[in-house]
Amino acid sequence: MLHFLYSLFFRIALPFVIFRLWWNGRKNPDAFVHWQERLGYVDEASEPVIWVHAVSVGETIAAAPLVKALLRRNPGIPVLMTAMTATGSARAKALFGDRVLYAFSPYDTPGAVRRFVDRVRPRALVIMETELWPNMISLSKRRNVPIFLINARLSERSARGYERVSSLVKPLLRSIRWIAAQAEEDANRFLRIGATPASVSVTGSIKFDVDISDRIRSEAVALRQRLGLDRSVWIAASTHEGEDREILEAHRAVLARHPGARLVIVPRHPERFAAVASLITSMGFTLKRRSDESAPSGGGQADDVNIPDEEFEVYLGDTMGELLMLYGASDLAFVGGSLIERGGHNPLEPAAWGLPVLSGPHIFNFETIYSQLSDGQGVFMTPSSQSLAECVIRLFDDQPSAIKAGQNALAVVNANRGALERVVDGIIERV
Repeated sequence: MLHFLYSLFFRIALPFVIFRLWWNGRKNPDAFVHWQERLGYVDEASEPVIWVHAVSVGETIAAAPLVKALLRRNPGIPVLMTAMTATGSARAKALFGDRVLYAFSPYDTPGAVRRFVDRVRPRALVIMETELWPNMISLSKRRNVPIFLINARLSERSARGYERVSSLVKPLLRSIRWIAAQAEEDANRFLRIGATPASVSVTGSIKFDVDISDRIRSEAVALRQRLGLDRSVWIAASTHEGEDREILEAHRAVLARHPGARLVIVPRHPERFAAVASLITSMGFTLKRRSDESAPSGGGQADDVNIPDEEFEVYLGDTMGELLMLYGASDLAFVGGSLIERGGHNPLEPAAWGLPVLSGPHIFNFETIYSQLSDGQGVFMTPSSQSLAECVIRLFDDQPSAIKAGQNALAVVNANRGALERVVDGIIERV
């Protein structure tokens, strides 16, 4: 009955969802393009595909090494990547080009999912992290498509929510062939809300298998030279509305102690780039934008006509797909989505660079990973703008301690590598 009511509600809400999509598309055209795909009207696949679903940018980045491994191990089987957001889809295309197929994920109505599955004929469905869409899962199960929940995580808050609708969730979990949980705590929560013990394994997080290519390393070195080798540089990454002002206030305090310091700030969502740029200048900081450096000039070189290098105080990362490189040009990293109740974002990319990691208190989306970093003494928790500033200043003042914390963070990453191959082996064994 709950499944029926869920589907009925989604059908009733669908016109309003489409209208909101169109409305958002007025400012961000990418949000509305290919809207028919969201109703299941996708191009037909020439042969059955491995369908990898990642809801947005974070999950898409996490899925990237898995997709690369699947392509390497099964070069004759096409991979279709889907995302719910335009930024997630754009990130997938930037990562893989024409090596994989792309589509927006269908809205979770019976009709949209049925049309989608009819056209792409998946031989397997790989869902990243915790995307439990009832119609996507139940219809795939009825079509005998093996379903995998990979890099699965489940916070205590989410587990309690799922327990309230156990009659809906339990059949979904029992339709999944394999749940590859990030940690023992995640596995226990999946079992608590209805998964069968035979279907759940603890594989670790594939996010530990961070790959920093030589190209990214060389780009990071070049950017750091432009930021200033003799300057202290910190990055605030994946920031959300409500955090930027606090971060900039922290940077004001940092500048009082280290006048030459530079902040690299990277909003999580591209539609906020312009608003954050305005906030930076309205608060009296001099600004340089990454997009101005990246944009080609008439001669095909970077058009570096913004604030001269020696003058700017804040560097706005307003391009897509460069966050990993921007981490590499910094001395320490604050990971956003954590000063507000957003649940935090992935701290393993800065840790893989050997950077000290700073975070606000709201990290429930990555609690296991933060616990590991904390146990390894590679992370600093900063619950306010003032404590963030104090921590940045302390690390800039005490370089040996900063280097040691970064080495600790990197050691945690290296100690937990290997989940990727375990996951790929598990999928291949069960398809």
